[in-house]
Amino acid sequence: MTTWVAPASAAAPRRGWRPGVLPGFKPTLGLTLTYLSLIVLLPLAALVLKTAELTWLDFWRTVSSDRAFAAYRLSFGGALVAAVVNGVFGFLVAWALVRYKFPGKGLVDALVDLPIALPTAVAGIALTAIYSENGWLGKILQQYGLQVAFAPAGVIVAMVFVGLPFVVRTVQPVMIDLDASIEEAAAVHGANRWQILRSVIFPTLVPSLLTGFALAFARAVGEYGSIVFISGNMPLRTEIVPLLIVTKLEQYDTPGATALAVVMLSGSFLLLFVVNALQAWSRRRGPHG
Repeated sequence: MTTWVAPASAAAPRRGWRPGVLPGFKPTLGLTLTYLSLIVLLPLAALVLKTAELTWLDFWRTVSSDRAFAAYRLSFGGALVAAVVNGVFGFLVAWALVRYKFPGKGLVDALVDLPIALPTAVAGIALTAIYSENGWLGKILQQYGLQVAFAPAGVIVAMVFVGLPFVVRTVQPVMIDLDASIEEAAAVHGANRWQILRSVIFPTLVPSLLTGFALAFARAVGEYGSIVFISGNMPLRTEIVPLLIVTKLEQYDTPGATALAVVMLSGSFLLLFVVNALQAWSRRRGPHG
């Protein structure tokens, strides 16, 4: 009687890899890598290669000018503040939409997505009309010496406006999937509401909150359309980096524009790396770590 022996490759699959049940892994992987290369990797590589036309001294002069540093502070600093604000209030909005029933809940849920669907130019005009000196809110704020439109505060307001949906829509599904029995067990063991929120619910939501924070930050850093209307675009005061890049392109200084873009890209990559590291750490730590 002949005994069939499986080939070595079939008997002992490579460590860390399991063949999928569905066929077509290799073609799918090839299409995925091709698509990502065409849409993401090649444009980024072209950006770096175009910047390489500059000498190191010219590159440093471009990215370290007073005007560039002022734009960095406003773009990255404003995006950080806006992401923190959206992290707090996005959590509260998601909590209200998931945990409570109230009149108009469907409308509120739909309004959360409005900043994504609304053209950025329309959002900028609307925010400027509201927060200008003659606007509804601008008149009230002016009485207290607060200026939003045509000031750095207006930039942050626009960043908060466009970034809120990313936090809400990232946290909301995780809240829906939370097991209520865990909260009930904690309550049975004597935990009060604050302890349940702090020790049971919040640790589970940390990865999604960090993801929403990163998405809101990235969206705010790259925002252009709504900010150019409400900021006033004053160099060294209310000028953001995307506007400075457009200005250099209008001056036919393409290498200078790509140099600033490389700095923006590097800063965004660094933040995303930090956020991903924090997410991995929070998952390893677990809700009871």
